[in-house]
Amino acid sequence: MKRNVDLKEISDGRLYSSGDMVKADCRDCEGCSACCRGMGSSVILDPMDIWRLQRGIRKGFQALLEEGSIELNVVDGMILPNLKMRADTDACPFLDGIGRCSVHKFRPGICRLFPLGRYYEENGFRYFIQIHECRKQDRGKVKIKKWLGIPNLKAYEAYILNWHSFLSQCEDGQETLSEEHVRILTLYVLRTFYETAYLAADESGFYEEFDARMEKVREKFGFDAE
Repeated sequence: MKRNVDLKEISDGRLYSSGDMVKADCRDCEGCSACCRGMGSSVILDPMDIWRLQRGIRKGFQALLEEGSIELNVVDGMILPNLKMRADTDACPFLDGIGRCSVHKFRPGICRLFPLGRYYEENGFRYFIQIHECRKQDRGKVKIKKWLGIPNLKAYEAYILNWHSFLSQCEDGQETLSEEHVRILTLYVLRTFYETAYLAADESGFYEEFDARMEKVREKFGFDAE
């Protein structure tokens, strides 16, 4: 999801790499689950997020939709899933009764990232601290790659950049497509990357399967690899 804001207004004005130390660690804030509430449709899920959830809680994409854990919304012209806040508590559907994340080991990428954000550049992205989003002001310092807790972070960052670039291409491509062809594109992407289950048993296998699907979709719609 693109945000048209001045970075200086939402961050400390600095950009970081995964090896940098930042004040992001809020783990000693016992019982706080503020960042798991009132998020609306902002916790957008990428294909790996869905793969992790499916493996972790043993439920397929359609089951997650039907039980109301996720929902579909249009984001920058594409139909993408996001976590659906509970109607009664406005909390994440995976937040348990004592304010703990019940899917912490396989939580979505945006949740792992918070209170950090990604700033995309021409050939990659760097991280920034969202200074107004977390209520805890005296957070501890932690290395970004440790905070994310993602195996083979280099491969994950390459995947994220690939997915971001692809969605940007889809958005740009829609300007020249008819309404019918836009519908075909959005539904095909949804079916290919989300509705069709991944067979991979580990992260390496997921990346291989994702790359194969990406190559097929790019070829079908004439998108150049970036």
